[in-house]
Formats: sequence, structure tokens, C-alpha cells
Amino acid sequence: MINWDEFEHIHVIRKLKEILSSWWRIDVIFTDDRGAVKAFDTEKSRMLNPAVEGLVKKDTARDNLSELVAKTLDDLRQTGNRFAIRSWDMAGFDVAIFPIIIENDLVGTVVALGFLKDDSNQGRLSEVRERLAAFGVAGDQIEKGLAGIHMFNDAEREHFTDLSELVAQEVVTLHMEISSREDRIHELNKELGSRYKYDNMIGKSKPMQSLYSLLDKIKTAESTCLIQGENGTGKELIAKAIHYNSPRKDKHFVIQNCSAFNDNLLESELFGHVKGAFTGAIKDKKGLFEAADKGTFFLDEIGDTSPTMQVKLLRVLQEGTFMPVGGTEPRRADVRILAATNRDLKDMVEKGTFREDLYYRLNVIAIRVPPLRERKEDIPLLIEYFLDKSDSSGKAKKMITKRALEKLYDYAWPGNIRELQNEIERLVVLAGDEQKVTADMLSSRILDATEKGKVQGARLHGKLKDALEELEREMIKEGLRRCGWNKSKLAKELGISRAGLIMKVEKYGLDKRKMAR
Repeated sequence: MINWDEFEHIHVIRKLKEILSSWWRIDVIFTDDRGAVKAFDTEKSRMLNPAVEGLVKKDTARDNLSELVAKTLDDLRQTGNRFAIRSWDMAGFDVAIFPIIIENDLVGTVVALGFLKDDSNQGRLSEVRERLAAFGVAGDQIEKGLAGIHMFNDAEREHFTDLSELVAQEVVTLHMEISSREDRIHELNKELGSRYKYDNMIGKSKPMQSLYSLLDKIKTAESTCLIQGENGTGKELIAKAIHYNSPRKDKHFVIQNCSAFNDNLLESELFGHVKGAFTGAIKDKKGLFEAADKGTFFLDEIGDTSPTMQVKLLRVLQEGTFMPVGGTEPRRADVRILAATNRDLKDMVEKGTFREDLYYRLNVIAIRVPPLRERKEDIPLLIEYFLDKSDSSGKAKKMITKRALEKLYDYAWPGNIRELQNEIERLVVLAGDEQKVTADMLSSRILDATEKGKVQGARLHGKLKDALEELEREMIKEGLRRCGWNKSKLAKELGISRAGLIMKVEKYGLDKRKMAR
């Protein structure tokens, strides 16, 4: 099923429409396979030609245009032509209709409108004026529209139809890409069954299924676990899942971030202190190890601990005892240790910044948390979850458009799940009363990164990129002159498609009319 709203916002299509409007003041709209106008909001849509806008915003005119498109499609089926240019009698001007065919099925059309098909149509202007006026289009809209209406010569008309047809081709390409991606996600979901959640963790991707399987195996274990993964991947959620599925689930689950305090404060937090141990120690204080007795202690950012603290932690792991700050008698604690870090502890061991014996004590069961970029199939599930969580206003649930989802899918997510959660929360706020969350609401870092990351081959930077672009521009410029501006001939010489050459001509400003100015 075609989502016409999405194609209005695709970069390539938007660029092609800009070319058509800037060169010839031509507007482009979409219709379905029956000729019904799609993706056109009578309140919000703005067209380049005010006369065309005044007409197309009227229901009767759109119905009449739909009839014309439907009849033209019937003719095209009979003739097999790629497109057709027809006179729109109600308006007086001409329209060009380009079928959109996906897998041999006609799904709709691209309609370019607001022009006269050849340059011998001066006499038709008064006719256009009369018909628009009879239909109730305002006089100032008519005059502004007619002042810029374009009348094509043969060469220009060929260029115009190539660009318009390219819009239809891009719709096909982008629809196929989106459908392929959705099919892939659907197939993966079928393969992975219905298990998309483990406690508060969400995901149906293969990396997450492997993680769930590992967590199932260690449910009843008492071994120390080392959870390693990038920031924002959900290491604390995994620690909680381990605890609340273990025999210790009814006891305390205690968390301490080892990078939150300096050594002295961290030692007091972990092991407690006795009265008079230091200035301000006015009474005995239990440490977190003692508070976690019979339960689970989660040491986050273990890689940030000092060598001195590493020694003291090793003693707890080896002997189950610890010494409060200022104390003289060791104390015991029956605690299961879970540790987490975003650092490479093995590399730190090799560099001598982390104790090897502590590393092996912690790494009895190694758990790697996959970054979001390795489990992108889970992004739609996570978005749904965060949308439900963020929008507690009682209003209709927000919906992410396909184009916005595509951008979110293509982004690398260096901040992982936490970054995605923050982005969705931001989008819900920005959407306000709008039910649809569109791509233009996304953070600039996501839009910029995904635009740069489009499939364009390897990027070139700096002077080399500039030199190659300049060489390409000169080759095309010289070739156009040599071939008498015959783009088909030059495209064949250069080994690229005619449509590709047209895009490059526009990119480098090599249109014959522009160069003649």
C-alpha cells in the first residue's frame, strides 16, 4: 500500500520538484491508480502558481482532474506510452501525466500542471483567464499565475518530461526500499517467534535472543557476572533482570556507580565506617556491601576504580570479607556481585591499569550487551514502547511516519537506547496536538547524519573531493557543447544514465539557458 504523504518529503523528490518549479513554475501532485488526488492538504499545501493553487483547492476541480487522469490512464494502457500531455479543459492549461508502476502494477501517477505544451499558445491565455474566472478563482491569483505560465518549445519539453518521469521512478525506488526493509523486519520477527521482551528489556533481534538465552541459563547461578557494553545500552536493566530472576530476588538489589565518588568517599560508601574514623564520622555507618547482605550488589563503571580500590574489591570477591573505614575487625557479607563497564577491561589489563586477578574474578560469566546499531530490527518495537511511555496525556497515541522511521532506522545511535528514548520523548513534546510525528521534527544531528549516510558510495573529503567534482563538471560542460547539448549521446559516452546526467547538469548549473545568461 502506498503512503503518499511520505513521498512528499523524500529529499530526491523534493529536489526534483524544486527544479521543475524554479525552471518552469510547474507544480507536481500525486494521484492513486483511479486518479484521486493524494497527499494534498487544502489547508496546508502551497503551490507555486497561485492560479493553479486557487483551482486545485476546490473539490469540484480535483474531481474533474481525477476524471481526466483516469481517462488518460485508460489511454496509456491501450497505447503503451510512457506518459501523456493533456489539456485540462476546466482550467484551460495543460497537464502531464506519468504512471507509477510497481512490479507491473499501476499504483498511481505523477501529475505536472500549470503550463502550455508548446510556445504557439499565446492565444490560449485569454481562454485560461476566462475559465479560471468562471470557476471562481480570484482575479489577482489568475493574473499572478498567468504572468509566469510557461510555454514549452520542443527541446525544453523533452527536458521537462525527463525530470517529471524521474519523480515517478523515484517513488517506485523508494517504495521498493521501504517495502524491502519492512519485509526483512517481518521475516526476522517470524523467525524469532513471539519473545520480544525479557523483564524490562525489549527486542526480537538475534543479538537480543542470544542475550535472553544466556540470561535463562544463569538464572539459578551464584557466579559473578561482568556486563560489558557501550553507554546507554541498558546494562543496569540486565543486572536487574539477573537479580529478579535469581534465588536472591526477595532480597536487596543495591547499585553503586564507581565513578561517582573519589576513593575515600567510595570506600566509605562500599564498606562503611566506624565512629571517629575521620572528621565528621560521628557514628558508625553501614556500607553498601553490608546493606546488600544475602542480596545482589551491582557495581557500575567498575573500570573507573583505582588500583587501591581494586585490591579491596578483590578481597571481598575472594574471601567475602571487608574492612570498614577506621575498623579493626573484618566483616562478612553474602553478596552476589554483578559488575558493568563500557571500557575494555582486557585491554586495560594488558596496559596495566586494571588488575588481572580482579578481572578474572569478575569475568566468570561474561555478558556483552549489543549496541543499538547491531540490533536495528528492534527500533520499531522500542519506539512503540517509548511512545506509550512518553505520552501520558490521555490523547490519541502518536504515530511515527514511515519517512521519520526510515531516518531513525538509518541513524547510528552512538548513545544507544538512552539516546533513542530521549529523542522519542522530545518528539512527543514537539508534536504537541499533532498525532503524526514527521521527519522534520527529528533532531538536526539525526537528519544531518542520515543525509550524509545515504547510499552514495564512498565519500570524498577536502581537496581531492573538490578536484574530482571540478573535473566532472568540466567533462560534462565540454561534452554538452561537443554533443550540441544532446544529453542522450553524452550520457552514453560518459557511461551513465540520461537521468543521472540530468541531475548532474542541474547540480553544476550547466543548463544551456543558464549558461547563456
